[in-house]
Amino acid sequence: MTDNGGAPSSNDFVVDKDNLYREESVTDLKIATIRQLIPVKLDGSDDSSRETIFLGSTQLGTPQGPIPMQAELDATTLEEAMEQFPKAMEVETQKVIENLKRMQQMQDQQKSANDSRIIIPGMN
Repeated sequence: MTDNGGAPSSNDFVVDKDNLYREESVTDLKIATIRQLIPVKLDGSDDSSRETIFLGSTQLGTPQGPIPMQAELDATTLEEAMEQFPKAMEVETQKVIENLKRMQQMQDQQKSANDSRIIIPGMN
C-alpha cells in the first residue's frame, strides 16, 4: 500500500492493521480540544511499543465564519499537551493569517490583470 497522505484512492480501502489508534478527547468547553491518539494492537490492547500522539484543535473566529485549526503537540502526557496548546495555536494562527494574506494578494493580482485588459469592440 502506498502512502497517499491518508486519502484513499478509488479502490484502496484497506485498513492499516499495524497503525491503529484509540482516540480520547479532552476539552475545556471554551477554546481547547486535545485529542489523545493511543496506539493499540489488532486485539484492541494498548501497544506500548509506539508513542501516543496528541493533537490540539480550536477554531479561529472570522467575519466569514470559523476557521478550524489543528496542530500536533509534541507531548508525552496530557498535562504537557495542555501546556503546549497555546503556543501551538499561536503558530497555527500565524500560518492561517499568512495564507489568507497570500490568497488576498493573488486575488488582487488577478483583479489587476483583468482590469488592465484592453477591450476593443468587435474583437474576441
